[in-house]
Amino acid sequence: MRSRPIGFLLATLAGAALALGGTSAASASPDTATVTTTSPASTASGDIGTADACYTWSGTLQQGASGEAVRQLQIRVSGYPGTGNEIAIDGAFGPATKAAVQRFQAAYGLAADGVAGAQTFNKIYQLQDDDCTPVNFTYAELNRCNSDWSGGKVSAATARANALVTMWKLQAMRHAMGDRPITVNGGFRSVSCNSAVGGAANSRHMYGHAADLGAGAQGFCALAQAARNHGFTEILGPGYPGHNDHTHVAGGSGRFWSAPSCGI
Repeated sequence: MRSRPIGFLLATLAGAALALGGTSAASASPDTATVTTTSPASTASGDIGTADACYTWSGTLQQGASGEAVRQLQIRVSGYPGTGNEIAIDGAFGPATKAAVQRFQAAYGLAADGVAGAQTFNKIYQLQDDDCTPVNFTYAELNRCNSDWSGGKVSAATARANALVTMWKLQAMRHAMGDRPITVNGGFRSVSCNSAVGGAANSRHMYGHAADLGAGAQGFCALAQAARNHGFTEILGPGYPGHNDHTHVAGGSGRFWSAPSCGI
């Protein structure tokens, strides 16, 4: 786990007394998510025990709620949609979001009631760094093409936001597989980067949705099989042409799974 800066620790200690506002929101389509950050803050109700340098929730969220706080929650639980599913990052707390929250809660030994409150948010705070990425993955891992996320099939902001969702899905998958490290060989590609490596003309890498995984301690087939449970609508692995040396996972519309050597 990467360490947090001293500023975050001070903000956490001061959380009961300070209320520093400041949120900024950006629009996103249902399958994208733009990160919104807040200054560390406490809640007036005292419901949340810590403040977070990435994003701080207040009160509780449950089915029927809507807005930016819900969308931020959906990003963090995007890896818990149930086998073969993908939840929309749309800011609407419906049945699918409730079920994802319940799976997240159960995965971490919390009361699985589908209501996101102090315990759920505090667990998320433990799992994320100040740039809103999960503690075990980085933007650099998800982009070995360029530094500014430009040149893909979507805007740079959307590509980066899609990569953030991909990282949270990988974090969920990593936890489900015993918290053993997952090796990420690459993610986002510009059109030119994709062409240079011989990628498919419609590759989801150009949208920021995709990641190519190394075998690591798990092996390619175990990764491909686990990915089915964590929001990946595209899974390509051993037995699929050009994928015997890695497992490819991606989100986005439509579903295509093919790793014949792995029974997928």
